[in-house]
Amino acid sequence: MADPRTYRPKTGEIPTTPGVYRFRDQHGRVIYVGKAKNLRSRLNSYFASPRTLLPKTRTMVFSASSVEWTVVGSEFEALQLEYTWIKEYDPRFNIAFKDDKSYPYLAITMGEEFPRVQVMRGDKQKGTRYFGPYSQAWAIRDTVDTLLRVFPMRSCSGGVFRRAKQAGRPCLLGYIGKCSAPCVGRVTPEEHRDIAQEFCDFMAGKQQPFITELEKKMHAAVAELDYERAATLRDDIGALTKAFTKNAVVLKESVDADVFGIAQDELEAAVQVFHVRGGRIRGQRGWVVEKVDDSDDAELIEQLLQQVYGDATRENERIPRQVLVPELPADLEDVTSWLSGLRGSHVAVSVPKRGDKAALADTVRENAVQSLRLHKSRRAGDLTTRSAALQELQDALELTDSPLRIECYDISHVQGTNVVASMVVFEDGLAKKSDYRKFGINGDAARDDTAAMYDVIHRRFRNYLTEQAERAASGPVPRGGAGVDPVHGGARPKFAYPPNLVVVDGGPPQVAAAGRALADLGITDIDVVGLAKRLEEVWVPDSEFPVILPRASHGLFLLQRVRDEAHRFAITFHRQRRSAAMTASELDDVPGLGPVKRKALLKAFGSVKKLRAADLAELTAVPGVGQALAISVMRTLGSPSLTEGESTARSGAEDAEGDGATDGGTERAAVNVSTGELLD
Repeated sequence: MADPRTYRPKTGEIPTTPGVYRFRDQHGRVIYVGKAKNLRSRLNSYFASPRTLLPKTRTMVFSASSVEWTVVGSEFEALQLEYTWIKEYDPRFNIAFKDDKSYPYLAITMGEEFPRVQVMRGDKQKGTRYFGPYSQAWAIRDTVDTLLRVFPMRSCSGGVFRRAKQAGRPCLLGYIGKCSAPCVGRVTPEEHRDIAQEFCDFMAGKQQPFITELEKKMHAAVAELDYERAATLRDDIGALTKAFTKNAVVLKESVDADVFGIAQDELEAAVQVFHVRGGRIRGQRGWVVEKVDDSDDAELIEQLLQQVYGDATRENERIPRQVLVPELPADLEDVTSWLSGLRGSHVAVSVPKRGDKAALADTVRENAVQSLRLHKSRRAGDLTTRSAALQELQDALELTDSPLRIECYDISHVQGTNVVASMVVFEDGLAKKSDYRKFGINGDAARDDTAAMYDVIHRRFRNYLTEQAERAASGPVPRGGAGVDPVHGGARPKFAYPPNLVVVDGGPPQVAAAGRALADLGITDIDVVGLAKRLEEVWVPDSEFPVILPRASHGLFLLQRVRDEAHRFAITFHRQRRSAAMTASELDDVPGLGPVKRKALLKAFGSVKKLRAADLAELTAVPGVGQALAISVMRTLGSPSLTEGESTARSGAEDAEGDGATDGGTERAAVNVSTGELLD
């Protein structure tokens, strides 16, 4: 940890205007973003006597190694820039409100040709309309079952839809009138999309117009003495009314509001929000977060509103006219202006004092209290266990620092074929999947596990040293300036952050290989251990005997979790590589033929055999296939219709082109798991 006195800026250098500041650690990583009306006053408060700082602030200040700031024109601009940088850098000492993914949503996949209604949990997907979340999945399914009578849209899976389409017969829902059966062409894609849109409109709060329209049609049917249709419309009205009245009226029908409630202690905070639309509760969301800074209630509310509404782009997540909070945010005027700008009309942020709104706010807060209590009962042991595990590892392995970042490596192959490696990362005892990496291994490095381990460790830390050199070459971090990361130019580093501890799956040979790779690179401040699976022994470099941790040790349990995760990740990648190798085609050897044109050729001719028999005119008739590519396909497949003149005419040009080609390197490339980007 750095001494704050080593990087404290001179008081006279800090402006007294509004602005946004960033603390960075020794690796250039942004660990905290904040804003201030007066930058000099706020930043000086961080460099007061450490005894006067609160524990979390003291930890942040000592974890940082530099501070920088950007001056803006107003507090409103500071609010906007602070939110942008928090989203960009995801600082570890800023509070991050993340949805509880256990809540079920009603989802309509409007991005598909034939939209489908279903119950979904987890991350939200582009092109899908979401309603909710709801407390019970069965309640959503009951509502959907009722509404499908009036809005008969598709609710089946992709497999059921394809089988019905191939068989030419709809499923049971198509026969009983709860699906318009687009799979067999009863409705066109446009007609089915209109049905799905009406379903979305009804769920978005436009219920009464549908009921009124059906009532008019029912009266018209009665006037025409069409009693059978009138009875059907009557039942449809009953179904919509039933779905419409399931949510109790809690406020006036003209009220659209989000009602927030917070329960917190010194370490964590639980947040609940009820989405009220048309006076009825339409959904509920919840978060539980660790309080990594020392924000008061007003600042916590401001950060909450920033993160909740900053991404409110879907219609069903639009910002309502009223936002009811337990305490006004720190900068009420700026927050209100920001929300109003996002909505496009005025948004009122207020604290309900009496009446129905205050009673509902009390209910929301009680939900937050119960949520925090449940979270504590589930996670109380977990937080303690993680801290105890890291401390046990530091003591047992005699590490200089606590292993806050652990990287584990594993090799996977079948009898020396399709050799791959995995790198998984745990920070503060929890998996950080965004930093996972995959490695393909070829050549001499694939001859055995120790050579493969040396290759992987060497490549990973060679990249780290390269990026460290690039950072040093970029010069010191300037104070002020635009919102571009001066170290990385706005791009996230690939291998910039070294671990405190490297764990390899294996015994002394693998540990020695990893240690040799680090030594060859001149890296001496990273500890290496190996975990042998047979007896769960922990091996350290240059030791004849392993470290034996107690079977009930929290530290051993953490190492097992890290090792098992690395093994799982390596096995998954190996299976992908093996499957790809087993599905190889003669067309893979055709120079310049990519997957799109390969698919087009197979679709046009049906098989490689027919493709081999095709002549030049037939091949060039396929969209996207030119004469040069067609000749290349014919020569690779040994087509009998390829004349000697055509082959000779193209071979020289293609050979010249091939001389300048380079190996794609994907066999030896490290891959960013979250983006798929090749890293080495």
